[in-house]
Formats: sequence, structure tokens, C-alpha cells
Amino acid sequence: MNVNITIDWTVIIGLVGMVVTLLAYFLLQAQKLHGNGLVYQLMNAAGALGVALSLLFGRFNLSAFLLEAAWFVISIYGIVVARRVRVQ
Repeated sequence: MNVNITIDWTVIIGLVGMVVTLLAYFLLQAQKLHGNGLVYQLMNAAGALGVALSLLFGRFNLSAFLLEAAWFVISIYGIVVARRVRVQ
């Protein structure tokens, strides 16, 4: 099997997005972040956006793109709900 990996900006953005998402989850499990906290939600949204952009402009994969799009939308929903709770 011949694996040819080209590192361009789409790969870098995707890798950064993946690391940010995994870091958010690790910090949640380590109890350094709260699941309904703004930082956790922003990290998830940024990570999902990075991976989705890498898929849009790099090598497209429909199932991975839909997963990241859903992850992003859910993160934005969490930010909106948390903001509403803080305002009240």
C-alpha cells in the first residue's frame, strides 16, 4: 500500500481543529472545564469548524463533513442556551 500525504493548509486546519476538539473533551473529563461552560462550547465550535473547512477545501468526505456540521450547530446551540441562562 502506498500512502502519499500532502501537508497543505487544509490538512493543518483540520489537524488543529481535531486537537482543539480532543483537548476540550480531555479538559472536560479532567474536570477543568464544565460541559455547559462557554470555553468548552467555543472550543468545540472552533474545532468542528476547522475540520469542516479542511473537508470543504481539501479532500471531501460527506459523512465526516455532516458530523462536523452537526457538532458545530450543537456547540452554537449550547452557547446560545448558556447565554440565555446567564442573562436571566
